[in-house]
Amino acid sequence: MQHFYDGQIRRYITQIVRLMSNFSYKDGSGKLTEVPVMYGDITRQVGHILRDNSENKIPSAPRMAVYITGLEMDTARLSDASYVNKLNIRERAYDNNGKEYLNTEGKNYTVERLMPTPYTLSVNVDLWTTNTDQKLQLMEQILMLFNPSLEIQTTDNYVDWTSLSVVNLDTIGFSSRSIPVGTETEIDVAQLGFKTPIYISPPTKVKRLGVVTSIVQSIYDESRGTIGLEQSRPELQAGGDTGVVSADIRTTVGIAPTGEISRQNRNAGEIKPNTTNVITNTFKDYGLLILGNSAKLIRRGVVGGVLWDAYVKSFPEIFEAGITEIRLKRKDLPTEIAGTVAINTANPNELIVNWDADTLPSDTVFTGPNGDSNKIHYIIDPQKTSPAALKTAGYRFLLLDNSIGDAINTDGADDWKNNDGTDFIASVNDIVEWSGTAWQVVFDASTYTGNAYTTNLNTGVQYKWDDGEWILSFEGEYPNGTWRLKF
Repeated sequence: MQHFYDGQIRRYITQIVRLMSNFSYKDGSGKLTEVPVMYGDITRQVGHILRDNSENKIPSAPRMAVYITGLEMDTARLSDASYVNKLNIRERAYDNNGKEYLNTEGKNYTVERLMPTPYTLSVNVDLWTTNTDQKLQLMEQILMLFNPSLEIQTTDNYVDWTSLSVVNLDTIGFSSRSIPVGTETEIDVAQLGFKTPIYISPPTKVKRLGVVTSIVQSIYDESRGTIGLEQSRPELQAGGDTGVVSADIRTTVGIAPTGEISRQNRNAGEIKPNTTNVITNTFKDYGLLILGNSAKLIRRGVVGGVLWDAYVKSFPEIFEAGITEIRLKRKDLPTEIAGTVAINTANPNELIVNWDADTLPSDTVFTGPNGDSNKIHYIIDPQKTSPAALKTAGYRFLLLDNSIGDAINTDGADDWKNNDGTDFIASVNDIVEWSGTAWQVVFDASTYTGNAYTTNLNTGVQYKWDDGEWILSFEGEYPNGTWRLKF
């Protein structure tokens, strides 16, 4: 058994010492003098110090000494030793910044109290006096309190069910002297005997209350406990993220009005077939929509219909802006994506996320004519958008369509020609780089195998090359069970 000491008997002695404190006597001149109280079970070394290292000096008087004379089990008060009492406690929320308690609910606990063992504690109080008048004054002040007992409280702990007890006056010894009185003793000692019913309690088990926020059941295969998440796949065909349109474009279809890539979800929330034996639930079965640094709850297909303030109050933990994290679980990543969050004061339906870059997938480095890089500068449709104003050495572009020029009979757009007048040929989903004099493919979608990641410097959005197409790396809709809050 591990070491355990709570000072329970010591607290009873402390209360009895306090009970005997603050008594005084009046001398012949009418001066009141408070009588000191000490615990009488002193060691030889302490006693020697009190006598100033001399055998010829006795302790000063008047004074009172308290000490234990006996401790025995009270079998009449024994109860069922296996009984466990449970108590649910709800704290008030505490503001660490303002150093005050708030009028809102805080942490919740369950306290399991085991049945304590009853004992009877016997204590003596010795009254050392130098004359009879001192003794009578002190005894009268003490004896009038006991009829025949006095209640004490050892702690102010709300969950301590043994804190209240009583001190019973059991015996009275008026004097330690005998007749005839000799000359060897100058101090007369009166003795009061007390008995106190006490309890010695085993350690209490304190449990933090919470709500069930995630349930994972591997019905057929217990080795699988993660969620396979096929993330939202945007179709990269709604124009580019630039606003530059060439005058030498044969197709006159306009680009997207926002100048950004489309974020259409066509496989949102799909669970891959090899994880159909895993069932996962999030608290209240809410989904989550992640777009950039924004997170909104999805309830019954409606985005942003739930206030984040109301949602976080359902948890026993305290939501702290900038400290509480949101975590996303994905099958294609070994660890969770995490970011600290804060509720948008202008829009309480929205959570502002500061993503931890270390938890995001690392961008893939591609070698180009101007060196290695893992970022792109723009996503454009070469059939609709001119790169003339963006042609800077080292700039990279993700293409949403095939380039116009070909090697047989088509004269490509002038803005997409190399400086020597030759046409540049590339395919949809390729990443191309302008070297300063010519275009070069740095990522060939037709031959690249495996996964790759790259971030658009223009929008800050990260993309993943997966199964023959570019998709958002982690943005989109997360079904219930694939995300959680960490307080």
